Amino acid sequence: MTPRPRVLSALAATAALGTGVVVGGTAVAFAIARKVVTPVTRRLADTEVVGVDTRAQTITLRRSPDTVLPGRYGLFVNGSHDYLKIGALLAQTEQTATRKLLTEVEEGERIGRAATFSGWYFVHPGELHIPFREVTVTSPVGECPAWLFPARAGADGGTWVIGVHGRGTTRSETLRAAPVFRAAGVTSLAVSYRNDGEAPRSGSGRYGLGATEWRDVEAAIEYALANGAERIVLMGWSMGGAIVLQTSLRTAYADRIDSIILDSPVVDWRTVLGYQARELRVPAAVTHIALRQLTDPSWSRVVRAGDAISLNDLDIVSRAAELAHPILLLHSEDDGFVPVSASRGLADARPDLVTLPPYSEARHTKLWNYDEKRWSELLTSWISERGLGSERVS
Repeated sequence: MTPRPRVLSALAATAALGTGVVVGGTAVAFAIARKVVTPVTRRLADTEVVGVDTRAQTITLRRSPDTVLPGRYGLFVNGSHDYLKIGALLAQTEQTATRKLLTEVEEGERIGRAATFSGWYFVHPGELHIPFREVTVTSPVGECPAWLFPARAGADGGTWVIGVHGRGTTRSETLRAAPVFRAAGVTSLAVSYRNDGEAPRSGSGRYGLGATEWRDVEAAIEYALANGAERIVLMGWSMGGAIVLQTSLRTAYADRIDSIILDSPVVDWRTVLGYQARELRVPAAVTHIALRQLTDPSWSRVVRAGDAISLNDLDIVSRAAELAHPILLLHSEDDGFVPVSASRGLADARPDLVTLPPYSEARHTKLWNYDEKRWSELLTSWISERGLGSERVS
């Protein structure tokens, strides 16, 4: 069974009750609007563990589009208290997928049935075996923790990549890119932002879907410039893509941004929320009310969303003419969570700026996992072709 979209999945049963009932539909719309802007405090169990073979060090999962993907992945188990790394797909049936365990599980060790399939693979920078430092970025909401990965010895440290994670995740999501950028000769900074569970809360304690978080990325740009950066590359995953795009359009340091890299990005929130609502069979009228509650100032207070969110401002396809920075956009046709249509729309609107390599089969934010070699080569080539990460001149 395909896992339901994570933003709205908890509302599926409730939404069904709202069909054709005005009062019920409005209540569902309130719940949807509130869910969209509420920070995730618990990972949704989207994968079932069928069994573990400790002798063969394999794990059998319920089959889904994610669990049969090639590549290396992670699995949060036991209420997300434990994290298992899993490797090659060894066997599959119509109901199950058996994969190699890369984290040893001892005989008698309990692994619960409920799990969360993850593309992170790496959880802590120590697993990368490259130099890093814990640093803090002073943003408008306070001190935001970050990981700093210096460029390799002998490289030009004037280029910094600032990595921005997605909704409901942490900066661990961005770790996959750090070794690639280090090898390419650039410094990278994996940042946190308001309400993500690591950085401080904002006054509302709610997501702005990019409309507020960009200020914390701008603070990261200031940190980078104060510590030797001359050129900035912004890279965002999923909602991090929306944040990065807002940063590029709003920051006072736009002239210091060289380019943008996006992985499975949210380019237009209406497209994403509409897609997920249709997946859950939420009536169109209910979805319309939910979007209104996010965007209308009086309604946004009712759903405790803080300031109203302008979905027009967050629609980068309609604002494509305002873009000024080259963009490498990586997005799979089979994303399954954030539809690729808005990314294609952006590429069509700005072919002079947007490079959109074809991807299929890979799932949301799992392009590295699906084909690590190709993903790494695309990033490395982008850095090289931009004339970044060059060797120091004696």
